[in-house]
Amino acid sequence: MPPSLITAEAVITLLTEQEILPEAEKIEAESDLFALGLDSLATMQLLLHLEKQFLISIPHGQINQQNLSTPAHLAVWVQQLLA
Repeated sequence: MPPSLITAEAVITLLTEQEILPEAEKIEAESDLFALGLDSLATMQLLLHLEKQFLISIPHGQINQQNLSTPAHLAVWVQQLLA
């Protein structure tokens, strides 16, 4: 998937379709994923799905709370990994 197509909406779709977060309120681009229930197990699931869907390899040193905080931050991070 080209970097220009990786959006917060694509990340939200992944989170929703893969049921990574517990069912909660609607997820928005700036939703705090940790407040919505992103825990360590969900984080691992998310990272695996990101790698598979966007054909990337995620460096362990870049996994941090800032990059995982919102769908918008995730989209920017994944775009950077593809660059």
